[in-house]
Amino acid sequence: MQRRHALYLAFAATLVALPASSQQGKNPPTNLYIDVLTHNMAGMPDMGGMMGGLGGFMARRMGGADTGKPTYPTTRAGGMTGQYLDIALHNSLKPGIEAADQIPGGLKLGKSLTLIPIDPSKPTEGSTPPGKIPDVTIKITEYWGCGASVRKGQPKVASFTIKGGNKSIDPNNPMGSMQGVDFQQSGSLSKTIPVQDRDIDLKPGWVYWPNRKHGKQVPNGARLAGDHRITGDGIPASMQFQVQENADFMPKLALRTQGEATDAIGLSWPMVERARGYHITGMHMQVLGENSYAMTLWSSAEVPGAGQDLHTNLSAGQLDKWLKQKVLLASTATSCTIPKGIFSGASNVEGQQATMPGMLSMTAYGPESWITYPPKPADPKQPWNPEWSVRLRARSSATAILGLDFGGMQQMDDGDGEDQQQQPQKKPGMKGLLKGILGG
Repeated sequence: MQRRHALYLAFAATLVALPASSQQGKNPPTNLYIDVLTHNMAGMPDMGGMMGGLGGFMARRMGGADTGKPTYPTTRAGGMTGQYLDIALHNSLKPGIEAADQIPGGLKLGKSLTLIPIDPSKPTEGSTPPGKIPDVTIKITEYWGCGASVRKGQPKVASFTIKGGNKSIDPNNPMGSMQGVDFQQSGSLSKTIPVQDRDIDLKPGWVYWPNRKHGKQVPNGARLAGDHRITGDGIPASMQFQVQENADFMPKLALRTQGEATDAIGLSWPMVERARGYHITGMHMQVLGENSYAMTLWSSAEVPGAGQDLHTNLSAGQLDKWLKQKVLLASTATSCTIPKGIFSGASNVEGQQATMPGMLSMTAYGPESWITYPPKPADPKQPWNPEWSVRLRARSSATAILGLDFGGMQQMDDGDGEDQQQQPQKKPGMKGLLKGILGG
């Protein structure tokens, strides 16, 4: 655990969420933010109803919370195959006061969703005693671009040595524990393409769904489109709006992989309706020795530096810019090839001990839309004092594990008729396996 702690801390990043300002130029007193995500864990059946978002599940388990309820935010990374919905509301007229979203029947979550503030109670102190940070060496090898062969000028390689000395890890503030730790670097990696953080984090004065009291898993086939009305103390009486089909859950991103880890790996997917572009990244990590690791990174971009940070909701301006620069794959793309052998360590090669299998992450970027009331007048000289606004964002994502074959399990779950008679006994077995991995 000490080794893992040091490695995670070395690559942890603190995300500071900045509330997205209204694109119309004036910020209304009441602002609602709705994100929807359709996630597909390639080759896996839909277990969202059993466990909810994997990331949220793990976080709640570590914190001792009720692991049966998804809690905000669930759309950042997904987890198990399924649909995810996050709602955040800030009403400056009465900050942090409970509110409700009267929802359409197609969402299959009842008549309304209750938004509440974060738990005001102080976090309990961890029982794990502080541990020493060992000296850790990490070698990172970076590749980019689709194609069967490694391109000229690649890879870029850098090694980092993290000297912890006598520094201790505070389990209640792990990032603070890294202050004063000595980082030494040899070689160089590409400059990371910066991504503006426009997510809404948990903070006082806001209310959220899903939450500790009203968290629910979004059912399969649920639709956000339809009439919504926000109610509560201090909420403008006019705050009702219609979500159009364009802002609804996107179709599943059916990512398929073909080829062994030692070969060029073919990736393919059907075009996703409403997707404006795609991005794929891969990562594999190996243990080289005591507190020594090797990490291989790859992205589908034509330029270096496009990493995991791009797997988020991007604005229309960012999409236009990065599609033009070929940072992102075009909306018409349906395939990509990972260069031969770059993830060869993801297979069980004698003498190599992998800490984790090779992982692929893919995003299909959907639309972002705004609703503001009253609408902005066409005449710029006419006074305009908007009462409220709604930001709607949609995205579809997929993850895949290189070298791990689950056969026809997902086809059985999707009900597409393919290989449904093959090894039906595996489906409950996989649920048991995942529960075992997660300690359930």
